[in-house]
Amino acid sequence: MMSIFSKIISGEIPAHKVAETNEFLAFLDINPLAEGHVLVIPKKEVDYIFDIDDETYMGLQMFAKIVATGIKKAVPCKKVGVAVIGLEVPHAHIHLIPMNRVDDMNFARPKLTPTQDELAATAQKIVEALREVTNE
Repeated sequence: MMSIFSKIISGEIPAHKVAETNEFLAFLDINPLAEGHVLVIPKKEVDYIFDIDDETYMGLQMFAKIVATGIKKAVPCKKVGVAVIGLEVPHAHIHLIPMNRVDDMNFARPKLTPTQDELAATAQKIVEALREVTNE
């Protein structure tokens, strides 16, 4: 059965994409902990991040690093936190969350409920920042 992330990859479900390669995709979490909360996934559907082959795993981490650089440039924050929880969707993914204090990474906190327009504006800021960072 396809995960919701596989449906985003195939275009069946819309998403606010911020970066994409042939192997990886980064898009905004629709119920973020903070503005700019991005999910980074491999396009190959694997449930558990540590079951990913080594080459793909390292590529995913490098892709996440690039995306985090764009997030930090686009969204005011001290750092971009990284979390791998992996229980809510059976598709390996990395959370990149702009943070100013440790509590910003608390997944038990109530999630934000941004509008589609707010998500689109945030995604655009990150896309533009990534263009500057990667010189594209």
